[in-house]
Amino acid sequence: MRLLVTGGAGFIGSNYVHWVLRERPDVEITNYDLLTYAGNLENLRDVEEGPRYRFVKGDICDSALLDEVVPGHDAIVNFAAESHVDRSIDWAAEFVRTNMLGTNALLDAARRHKTPRYLQVSTDETYGSIDVGSFNEEDRLDPSSPYSASKAGGDLLVRSYHRTYDMPVLITRGSNTFGPYQYPEKVIPLFVTNLLEEKTVPLYGDGMNVRDWIHVEDHVSGIHAVLEKGEVGQIYNVAAGNELTNVELTKALCDLLGKPHALITPVADRPGHDRRYSVDTTRLRALGWTPQWGFDDALQATVEWYRENRWWWEPIRARQE
Repeated sequence: MRLLVTGGAGFIGSNYVHWVLRERPDVEITNYDLLTYAGNLENLRDVEEGPRYRFVKGDICDSALLDEVVPGHDAIVNFAAESHVDRSIDWAAEFVRTNMLGTNALLDAARRHKTPRYLQVSTDETYGSIDVGSFNEEDRLDPSSPYSASKAGGDLLVRSYHRTYDMPVLITRGSNTFGPYQYPEKVIPLFVTNLLEEKTVPLYGDGMNVRDWIHVEDHVSGIHAVLEKGEVGQIYNVAAGNELTNVELTKALCDLLGKPHALITPVADRPGHDRRYSVDTTRLRALGWTPQWGFDDALQATVEWYRENRWWWEPIRARQE
């Protein structure tokens, strides 16, 4: 099997590449990535010389290059996205371009070249906030930020290509994800690296926003379960049921690193900050998938990875300053 993985140098994409090369020895991967600020080939330096892996630098909005790269692949898994909510508030147009126009260009290429399977990696943020209970895949979308709105727009394009052109598409919507190689603008790597440098950690608002956390290996194994076993045209939520308030998460990180809670610094809340995310994963579990990581072990392993891999994140932090 030949997979085209777009955005494979990013956080979840690179972990997916690692997982597939390790768990599926019959699969070859083409990693197609523009290497914007969060795309990092250092994430993949241990596989870059492997016989089942190749890298192509490219933009998913580049239809001419896609026509060269897409043919011959058995499936496309689209991780390529602008993904940081705060950045989307300041630079919404970049998110619309990649997450919607890029998705459209990739869908068109897949349709032209009759790719047998197309999987769109999306987010639970497209559903918006929910006070009680959990969203299922048929609930309406109610995105709150330019990021989640652009991802919702991409999802709708994917579904429209299934209905209009009978394209064999799938969508996954994952919950908040953490683990190795996550760009240190996201909350867990930002807070861990701040604490390792004895810096304060900025907690939005009252810290009572609730997120459902999943380790990246569980997320990518769920994505691949959908690729292999999912029903064409369907959406699958991917989550592990680890709901915590942001303040609970922040205190847990302080405790794991032996740092005082006094380093937690409240800051003004983010505009349009959703209160709670929660999704139902019954449909995915019916495919035989279950998460393998307990939350406490996953969080501790993640903290240790950042503690032991300063070579990876210190240059990134230096460029941010």
